[in-house]
Amino acid sequence: MRVRNKPWAEPYITAHPNWIVTNPDRWIGKWKERFPNPNQPLQLEIGTGKGQFIVEMAKKYPQINFLGIEIQTSVIAMALRKAVNNELTNIQFLHTDGIMVDRLFNQNEVDAIYLNFSDPWPKKRHEKRRLTSPRFLNSYSKVLSPDAPIKFKTDNRGLFEYSLKTFNNQGLVFDDISLNLHNSPENKNNVQTEYEEKFSQNGPIYQAVVHFNRKN
Repeated sequence: MRVRNKPWAEPYITAHPNWIVTNPDRWIGKWKERFPNPNQPLQLEIGTGKGQFIVEMAKKYPQINFLGIEIQTSVIAMALRKAVNNELTNIQFLHTDGIMVDRLFNQNEVDAIYLNFSDPWPKKRHEKRRLTSPRFLNSYSKVLSPDAPIKFKTDNRGLFEYSLKTFNNQGLVFDDISLNLHNSPENKNNVQTEYEEKFSQNGPIYQAVVHFNRKN
């Protein structure tokens, strides 16, 4: 996602330190302390974009704490503004690169990971950059609590097929596979992203929900 630079973005981020973190090292192992209800589950979206998904999830599930990671300043500022305008206390943002989450969180600190319409990186030489590649899955396995899900959505058939293979090869357990999410029973509880709303008419949305098999 490329967004034109917004001059108001950095000052807005600076003005809302209670909602957004720019120094993640300080909070490793203590992310839940940033929320009024720290005993609630902590769910993570990697690549939160303009924030529609995570903000709507926070509205729908006030009993869950949500943390969105995004690297682009102008984009995360728009997500932050949505949360502030809605006065949501169960949402936080992390302004950093989502690479290798085991550098940002302790073991078992995260109770779900959402990967929504990630960059497919279609060229073979860029495989390691895909958020469902083995090195990223290994990183997720270190921070997710037992049986915590990874929920993956994409409209890219190639990335979906690749991801199913890597999930299987890494020994993950499949909880759901949808080849056309919007025409499936699972769509009842589906919260859409901005991208999903705009481009779903062009073809099916694929979804996989998986978790690590800690018994092996």
